[in-house]
Amino acid sequence: MGSRSDWETMRHAVDILEQLGVPHEVRVVSAHRTPDLLFEYASTAESRGLRVIVAGAGGAAHLPGMLSSKTHVPVLGVPVQSKTLSGMDSLLSIVQMPAGIPVGTLAIGKAGATNAGLFAAQMLAAEHPAIREAVLRFRAKQTEDVLAKPDPREQ
Repeated sequence: MGSRSDWETMRHAVDILEQLGVPHEVRVVSAHRTPDLLFEYASTAESRGLRVIVAGAGGAAHLPGMLSSKTHVPVLGVPVQSKTLSGMDSLLSIVQMPAGIPVGTLAIGKAGATNAGLFAAQMLAAEHPAIREAVLRFRAKQTEDVLAKPDPREQ
């Protein structure tokens, strides 16, 4: 994530990764305040075993794009909701990448972070049977929960 304040959003991605048993790391790497660290982090990502990066950022939200420009590891961008423009600034900064430097962009805030964690797990599932099984269990439980209580007035 681009700053400590992004944790409130990004913890939802971490929660999902932990639920699904996906090994991960959590780091603050700022595109603006620690550019040398960002370059090192991105350039060593693949050799350190990372297979997908979930990057959350708010405001100017340059972190996901800068990471993508410095690594071949897929990057999923999560726009963090900002106070100024409610996350629209973050979303537009992340989604408007030039051709050739892709960032898979998710929704603003909690839903985007949650889906980024799920998407990262799904990307890994083909080569990791335990993660695949965890994702399938997660999806089955979601279905069961809806079918068990179709009346929204029930708790």
